[in-house]
Amino acid sequence: MTLLPIAIRGSVALLTAILIPVASARVVRIELTSRQPILEGKSFGLAGSYEKLAGELHFAVNPKNPANRVIADIDKAPTNDQGDVEFSSDFFMIQPANPDRGNKTVLYEVSNRGGKGMLGFFNFASGSLNPEEETHFGDGFLLREGYTLLWIGWQFDPPPRDGLMRLHAPVATDNGNPIRGLVRSDFVVADREEFHSLADRSHIPYAVADPNAPGTQLTVRDSAEAKPRLIPRSEWKFARAENGKPVTDTGHVFLEGGFVPGRIYEVVYLSENPTLVGLGSAAVRDAVSYLKYGGRENNTIPGGRLERAIGFGISQSGRFLRTFLYYGFNEDESRRNVFDGMLSHVAGGGRGSFNHRFAQPSRDAHPFMNFFYPTDIFPFTDNEQLDPETGISDGLMKRQKPEFRPKIFYTNSSYEYWGRAASLIHTSVDGERDAAIPSSSRIYLFSGSQHGPSGFPPARSIGEQLNNPMDFRWSMRALLSAMNRWCHDDATPPASRYPRIDDGTLVSPDNLGFPNIPGVRFSSRLHKAYRVDYGPEFRLNGIVTLEPPRIGSAFPMKVPAVDPDGNEVAGVKMPEMFVPLATYTGWNLFHSRSGPTNEISSMAGSYIPFPVSETERAVRNDPRQSISARHQSKTEYLGRIATAAMDLIGDRLLLAEDMPAIMRNAARHWDYRVTTASK
Repeated sequence: MTLLPIAIRGSVALLTAILIPVASARVVRIELTSRQPILEGKSFGLAGSYEKLAGELHFAVNPKNPANRVIADIDKAPTNDQGDVEFSSDFFMIQPANPDRGNKTVLYEVSNRGGKGMLGFFNFASGSLNPEEETHFGDGFLLREGYTLLWIGWQFDPPPRDGLMRLHAPVATDNGNPIRGLVRSDFVVADREEFHSLADRSHIPYAVADPNAPGTQLTVRDSAEAKPRLIPRSEWKFARAENGKPVTDTGHVFLEGGFVPGRIYEVVYLSENPTLVGLGSAAVRDAVSYLKYGGRENNTIPGGRLERAIGFGISQSGRFLRTFLYYGFNEDESRRNVFDGMLSHVAGGGRGSFNHRFAQPSRDAHPFMNFFYPTDIFPFTDNEQLDPETGISDGLMKRQKPEFRPKIFYTNSSYEYWGRAASLIHTSVDGERDAAIPSSSRIYLFSGSQHGPSGFPPARSIGEQLNNPMDFRWSMRALLSAMNRWCHDDATPPASRYPRIDDGTLVSPDNLGFPNIPGVRFSSRLHKAYRVDYGPEFRLNGIVTLEPPRIGSAFPMKVPAVDPDGNEVAGVKMPEMFVPLATYTGWNLFHSRSGPTNEISSMAGSYIPFPVSETERAVRNDPRQSISARHQSKTEYLGRIATAAMDLIGDRLLLAEDMPAIMRNAARHWDYRVTTASK
């Protein structure tokens, strides 16, 4: 065992000459820049007071170790005198001041584009990149439960904003010479503009290496499947705006006359010096492994004091976890298990650009945004399947040895079935049969919900209908507790709840039978997952050689069946879904100011209120029964809400401690929809 020093920067009291024993964990140095008590030492239940630590973790990985060979371009990274590849990541940790009072579980959140979301998600807290105020910790749930909370920078290109977590990784070279390759950037603008970044959503783009290189092009089309039109090179250039004029720039594109709203523009250009993006997964692996297996003698960073690790990710971050498993990263260099459990939330059937040359980790896939990046691509299921059309046989867990497979919860909103190919995680490739689910996995659909619950009262944003406020986070708290118990003492978690083909609750969108509600347009169009060819080296070596890629046929996808109200019949039904005052959907068509009105909008669902009275129903010619015909009074309504909540508590899909808040929310909803509307 080697003793490695922590390098201390900044004015941090009492942090000097600390040595951390690191055995075979690949964290080689820890720079601690800040250590502070949470809320001046406030106690959180039996876990007591908490503290937060921030700094930078330094890693070294052996490029010849089998656990690292899967990292794209690892053999082209610079090495130190020991032959290891060095890199570092920002880290942020919130831990019990006395680690022995915690629950011995580290809850690692995959930072979504560099941010921190789990306090807002599980604690109903206000968002912060540096939580320090009472509101930043919400109701304190995660801290009362005793979790150690961890964030590690895994993405190299978040926007240049203080507080975002990022990876600091080397670039690949060809024996010291720059590696070049084609990069693709597509975008859709909401307002006419002449200049646009080559990056996704304000991230840091790959720079243009040669603006006139072969293959450089700008095209435009009206839909994902439409044939692109080549824009003459004389009409555009790589430039940014300076005093309203185009100035040569390697990170922006300029079009004479401007980009037209609602059209898809796609730039292909030559770049160089690809970052080793896959080292982000290695950073996560080795940081978590250190906390589980590192030295026990030091109290500053509790290496080896934690017994379990649960990974949690929302959206992009949930896709990261699926990709992490696909490449076998849950086994560390010393052949030890990393995560005991994972909660991959609202990832649908997606993975992402997290381990290939010139990968853009922020790029995802939406009905009308970010097209044909390696996101919703085969395979989709845990178990291996054969795609007869391509002859490829693969599965999410194929590379992950059985002894290193974590327990997994796949949780999705209704939106993921419309906008992220979620049905493919539990159907056959041809979409005709239900797929077998491993005993180590559970799948849960939160019925009638959107990607992330909207605020209440609901408002319109990019869709025609009000956004969907169905809040499933209460059940996610219960599922986190169930996962921890499953990892701790093998307590069987709640059974999966998702729509199935064999019982008719998973259907083709063309056969959905959504009710004809006045003022509500329905379209069976949904985001598709395609067979995409990025060239022969993509699957083998993580090198994209075709830009743009060749697009093949789409996989058959299905959506949750609905009842006569338009509400879904399968999945985990929150009390306000079980006793509804509205129709809740996972889709919401764009309004004309935001996108093509025949496309579903990104990540938004719909809240379509029931008529309050039979008179209103008749005036509107609404096929759905009125609220007054369903419930005699607010008291009766709340009684039914309480019964539904008690049933979920009995099924371990709600926590008993959360019932008062759920009842308050239901009463507020009644007042918003019925009492106020009746005045």
